[in-house]
Amino acid sequence: MKVAVYPGSFDPITNGHLDIIRRAAKVYDKVVIGVLDNINKTPLFTSEERKELIDRVTSDIDNVECDVFSGLLVDFLKQKKATVIVKGLRTVADFEYEFQMALLNKALNPEFETMFMMTNSGFSYISSSMVKEVAKYNGCLEGLVPEGIIPDIKNKYIK
Repeated sequence: MKVAVYPGSFDPITNGHLDIIRRAAKVYDKVVIGVLDNINKTPLFTSEERKELIDRVTSDIDNVECDVFSGLLVDFLKQKKATVIVKGLRTVADFEYEFQMALLNKALNPEFETMFMMTNSGFSYISSSMVKEVAKYNGCLEGLVPEGIIPDIKNKYIK
């Protein structure tokens, strides 16, 4: 069975992320979404909240699961019995950063491959940071994130 891991912070998950998940699920037998719990960052959502949002919006995809991890990605891949890292690319800047990460992960474990998926052009401008900025100023989130999580995001900004 070919298992892939799609890692990220997903704070929050966007329609661009969901597009990569759906497409990867057609290529691999199983896709594990790895929600990075980075203690050096202060995310809008806790890692468990991010996992719950992802579980909710991917519940219709049979071969997708989500889990939280911290530490090295290569250790998470071993734990999940995966051999492939899936990364979505929006821009050349994304590629430069992700290429370095792919080389590092390959140096840490030569058995793992990184597969890059170009984003759907309709989502190339979306990032979690931009979603949070729009939400902070009560802007329209339709088309940026899955519809079912818009209330969750807006509730984070209600004082």
